[in-house]
Amino acid sequence: MSTNVLALGLDPRFADYSQMPGITLPQVQAYLDAQLERIRALGYYVESCLVDTGETAEEVTRLHLESLTFDCVLFGAGLRAKEHLLLFEKLVNLVHARAPLAKICFNTNPADSAEAVQRWV
Repeated sequence: MSTNVLALGLDPRFADYSQMPGITLPQVQAYLDAQLERIRALGYYVESCLVDTGETAEEVTRLHLESLTFDCVLFGAGLRAKEHLLLFEKLVNLVHARAPLAKICFNTNPADSAEAVQRWV
């Protein structure tokens, strides 16, 4: 039986690239995809849920949470940025309500997402 992981993060289309000179949207998306593949290679089923900065984020997350029973929800670092605090709180509470048995984990950067999942499942 596979362990189901929801990778919840800020869609890179909504990132502030002025704070990241030389970094582009395609680079970030390719990196995120590679990290999800790394988690899959460890034997986990992982579903990506990328959200906007608030307009549809809760609804998109809710739909994902209703589609499958998740054993773990990984919150990406972009959602935890100071400017997204209210959204982060809303999504944490939504996950708590809709997936109360799921472990919650946090990466410190996209490169340690697999390690964050492995800590809890």
